[in-house]
Amino acid sequence: MKYAVEVKNLGKKYTLGQKERYLTLRDMVVKAAKVPGNLLKGKKFSKKGEFWALKEVNFNVEEGDAIGIIGRNGAGKSTLLKILSRITEPTEGEVRLNGRVSSLLEVGTGFHPELTGRENIYLNGAILGMRKREIEAKFNEIVEFSGVEKFLDTPVKKYSSGMQVRLAFSVAAHLEPDILVIDEVLAVGDAEFQKKCLGKMDEVTKTAGRTILFVSHDMGAIQRLCKKTIMLEDGKIAMIGETAKVVDYYISRINQEAEYKYEPSLYDDISIIKVTIFDNKKEKISIVDYDKPFSIEVEYQVNKEVSGMQMALICDSAFGGRLFSTASSEDELYLEDEKGIYKIRYDFPQPSNIYINPGLYWIRFSIGAPTSKPMSSVSDIALTVKSSEENPRYIHSSKNINCNIIDGKWVK
Repeated sequence: MKYAVEVKNLGKKYTLGQKERYLTLRDMVVKAAKVPGNLLKGKKFSKKGEFWALKEVNFNVEEGDAIGIIGRNGAGKSTLLKILSRITEPTEGEVRLNGRVSSLLEVGTGFHPELTGRENIYLNGAILGMRKREIEAKFNEIVEFSGVEKFLDTPVKKYSSGMQVRLAFSVAAHLEPDILVIDEVLAVGDAEFQKKCLGKMDEVTKTAGRTILFVSHDMGAIQRLCKKTIMLEDGKIAMIGETAKVVDYYISRINQEAEYKYEPSLYDDISIIKVTIFDNKKEKISIVDYDKPFSIEVEYQVNKEVSGMQMALICDSAFGGRLFSTASSEDELYLEDEKGIYKIRYDFPQPSNIYINPGLYWIRFSIGAPTSKPMSSVSDIALTVKSSEENPRYIHSSKNINCNIIDGKWVK
């Protein structure tokens, strides 16, 4: 059994307030010349103001495998990929990379902003240790896949973030690295291009036998591409194994630990006391199938007679991007004004009207008059949307709009 990636007792320690020294382009070119069997060993750190981004991480990746890496923000995913991509070095432990590595971590990574798209293609090929004729053999294929033909001789600094990602992925995938490292940066691209990227990554592993490490918050994409997945939590491996089992465990952890934040009311007149998610059979759920209707019900208490109050709903993606917002007043529906405990819900209809793509979302409800500050609110309601086996859906644009037209309805 031959491993493409071997990670042993890996740890990365940062000193608070100290900027990490990343490798220069020259450093990367020198290191790229040593790619076969490239070994990264840890360096010692001082003990002042330290925290561990990664600790005691151990795993191996077989040649030709596609491995998913999942976890919450701050779990250590990006740090791990930066070490595997030789952008930063470990504090302890070692990583052995058996082959040429190409990575796509952040918008613009690996590109020189003053050089044109054409020049950057050749630059990246040189960094990978490829000869000019090897790059030229792939050049047309790279350009066609990226769709930036008209801007090929324009400096990359004038590209939009989406154009940079399209070209960067095309370069990374087509220059035939032995190991391809991809972070969530693909979320910047449009849905159609993301679909192309997943198809290309699938092709790279199955037909070319190359190795992929893929970080994403899109559990559908992880399940489609990766047979095995690593879950990171607080810088350590919480679980590693078959993707379906790891994803289920990850989602269950999110929903078990999610604590709704009931923010102090500005007034005692009215307050939110409970939020529940139901499926179309009125059964309580925590995970939603993207193509099936569901409802979110809010229970609230009126302690003093009020009038003209509405319930508002805000939905954000895991990245913080606003998905949509709505208020009961849009359906000419206002909250009860007499003392008592009441319920109101928002129904997400059939998929002909709404497509919330797979992923993790955060819901917030608040009560107030249409033109005033909220009187009561609750946030950090985790909404996990998954693809159904009968009608899988894998692609979404996580930093932009994650759904089609929202056509829900407020109901008392």
